[in-house]
Amino acid sequence: MTNVKTTFKGLTNNEVITSRIENGSNSLEYHKKNHFLISLFAMAKEPMFLLLVIAASIYYITGDYGDGIFMTLAIFLVAGISLFQEARSRNAIETLKKLSQPKSKVIRNSEIIEIPSEEIVIGDFIQVEEGTFIPADAVIIQSNDFSVNESILTGESLSVFKSESIQEKQVFQGTIVATGLAICQVTAIGNKTNMGKIGKSLEEIVEEKTPLQIQITNFVKIMSIIGLVIFGFVWAVNFYHSKSVLDSLLKALTIAMSVIPEEIPVAFTTFMALGAWRLMKMGIITKQTKTVETLGSATVICTDKTGTITENKMSLAQLYLFTSNTIINTDHKLNPEAEDVLSYAMWSSEPIPFDAMEIAIHEAYTQLESVDERPNYKLVHEYPLGGKPPMMTHIFENSKGEKIIAAKGAPEALIEVSNLSEKDKKQIIVAMETMAAEGYRVLGIGVTDFSGKDFPKTQQEFKFHFKGLVAFYDPPKANIQEVFEKFYKAGIQVKIVTGDNAATTATIAKQIGFKDADKVLNGDELMAMDEAILKAKVMETTIFTRMFPEAKLKIIQALKDNNQIVAMTGDGVNDGPALKSAHIGIAMGKKGTEIAKQAANLILIDDDFSKMLDAIAMGRKIYINLKKAIQYIISIHIPIILIVFIPLALGWIYPNIFTPVHIIFLEIIMGPTCSIIYENEPMERNLMLQKPRPLTSTFFNLKEITMSIIQGLVITLGLLFIYQYCVQNGSTEAVTRTTIFLTLIASNIFLTLTNRSLYYSVFTTIRYKNNLVPMIIGVTILMTSLLLFVPMFTRFFLFEKVSLVQLDLSILVGFTSVLWIEIYKIFKRKN
Repeated sequence: MTNVKTTFKGLTNNEVITSRIENGSNSLEYHKKNHFLISLFAMAKEPMFLLLVIAASIYYITGDYGDGIFMTLAIFLVAGISLFQEARSRNAIETLKKLSQPKSKVIRNSEIIEIPSEEIVIGDFIQVEEGTFIPADAVIIQSNDFSVNESILTGESLSVFKSESIQEKQVFQGTIVATGLAICQVTAIGNKTNMGKIGKSLEEIVEEKTPLQIQITNFVKIMSIIGLVIFGFVWAVNFYHSKSVLDSLLKALTIAMSVIPEEIPVAFTTFMALGAWRLMKMGIITKQTKTVETLGSATVICTDKTGTITENKMSLAQLYLFTSNTIINTDHKLNPEAEDVLSYAMWSSEPIPFDAMEIAIHEAYTQLESVDERPNYKLVHEYPLGGKPPMMTHIFENSKGEKIIAAKGAPEALIEVSNLSEKDKKQIIVAMETMAAEGYRVLGIGVTDFSGKDFPKTQQEFKFHFKGLVAFYDPPKANIQEVFEKFYKAGIQVKIVTGDNAATTATIAKQIGFKDADKVLNGDELMAMDEAILKAKVMETTIFTRMFPEAKLKIIQALKDNNQIVAMTGDGVNDGPALKSAHIGIAMGKKGTEIAKQAANLILIDDDFSKMLDAIAMGRKIYINLKKAIQYIISIHIPIILIVFIPLALGWIYPNIFTPVHIIFLEIIMGPTCSIIYENEPMERNLMLQKPRPLTSTFFNLKEITMSIIQGLVITLGLLFIYQYCVQNGSTEAVTRTTIFLTLIASNIFLTLTNRSLYYSVFTTIRYKNNLVPMIIGVTILMTSLLLFVPMFTRFFLFEKVSLVQLDLSILVGFTSVLWIEIYKIFKRKN
């Protein structure tokens, strides 16, 4: 934020450094976690890791040290890859956590600046205002109508009034400013605060698993159980023939290792964490990685008008003067009545403005040629924004005891509390509609008199004199029309939910080509509807005006009742409940209050609404790429399982074609393919032209899982054909094993390429920019070549050199057993 001058000096840079050295940083830390050991322990419990350890142990026990050493190296390699992926995901999440940390306003070197809350030091002067979290324990130095909600510490829901002049002048970290503004000096930070001393209650809460996580976990469990059953069967058959416990156990481990798809949970975690990290790079902070899963399903986006559709660069455009019944532009010299209206608009605002309209009013007041009275008056009482429609009132007093009581708010609110005839009301409404038709945001201005200090409980109890209207112009963002068009093409409805009036909102909506800008509903009408009518009305209405927190919440709930996946943007205190209720709450990074940011799932760093398109596209891309990865894993596991199982079950000549050594080699190749190649795949060009996927639909739908199974079975047929071809031609077990292995490697490479898109042909996807594809395939070919042409490796893997015909046949069978899917894709594109 831009530095603002203040009457308080605050700490100097050197004093900040000294305080930090003496007292530490403003962060709550209870246990330093050793993430490496935690990851290591979690990995040691994984079925695949345990199988590798058992296999290596058996090799050592039976004196097969070569295979034992290889399996030991494989354990370290698999562990290394797993720990690397875990660290990569964790680092991405940690970076996001740091970025989503709240910020606070502090006074340093006589300027108000915004810094991360954890950089606050003891002695700092902090400025806290309505809607912000108090970042440290502190003592109030100066305040205006200041109250705090301390329910997080006391359980008491009512806010507590606090002031520098009374005993209740201490504020505490984690509590929320309910009303007003205060300058406070920090007395305790981090673990030394009241919040910090609670300690144990702030330990991390274990997050609930998402539907997709549960589906994936259940799928892996089912596969593990199947693996256990097959393991038992294979062990029994081998033991029956060999009578050797360890040898039969080793062969049974081979099938068990081929069945367990341990890559799937790793792929899910990696995709979600790196997806969140990629969003952060695009200017979108995802507070929880599970939000990424929901993004691609959004069907409705409810957006505010000010600062989202418009620039939030308010300029005072017009004034309506009630006494003379005239509308004047502010780019001319103002007459005395106009100066009067502008002055009262300023007095109805905060002394230190932070709202865009109040900043515009203060700037316009500064341009007046008359004497600036602000230094002579002090705010003595404040009625915060409230009521339906809303208004706010400020009471200032000078040293002589003279008061200025001014109010501003929705014109309807000021009309309601003023002494006006029906003719006067119509006159004001005509002026308001004239201004609103220009797309201006309009506020009413009123003043009143009051003697004594016993102010009424509510501002509506005053009887105001209506002074006029002030109109602000907030131009639409340059790219907003294009953004809406892209939302519509993606099958996503957009609804404007604003506190502004219908005429202003409809005018701006028409200027930007917003669909169905005439379908408008206001807050009072909405609240009067029963649930059945509202459920229908909320789907056809596109603009909701004069909205307040309860009405916004009702909109979100009604949309959810229609099975819509709702995204909601917001920035104010009053947006908190709706942001929390929406499937995807989106807060603005610059103008959003801390309450809005805490309630939201996403934070748009630059308040750029177009970034929501990027976020939804990223959500869809991650989901599709994860689906490709898992379909690949299922497809490639089936032939590995069956080529190990079928020869043994049917008593073929070479019953144990693969050993654990071969399986782990294949796992080392497949792991990077699914977790690295597919995660890095670019977005397909038709992705944002499709309708959102239903969030309720299962990840593994029957059609897609059937296609993966068919892919796997066709590859299996190819491998069985090679097996029988080798046997019929009198090949040795080693040659048969080598030819089958080469066919499986070829199938894996072609499957990697074809599954890059479930829609476009391989000739299209080959042009996708993903440098990891040639790299991983190149490494696979290189490693396989070493096994074929380096005698030491060839012997170790029980391979034998094959003829050129056998090599060509392996590649041809691998090609044909996978590339048939391209014919299916042609029919899919035609339909």
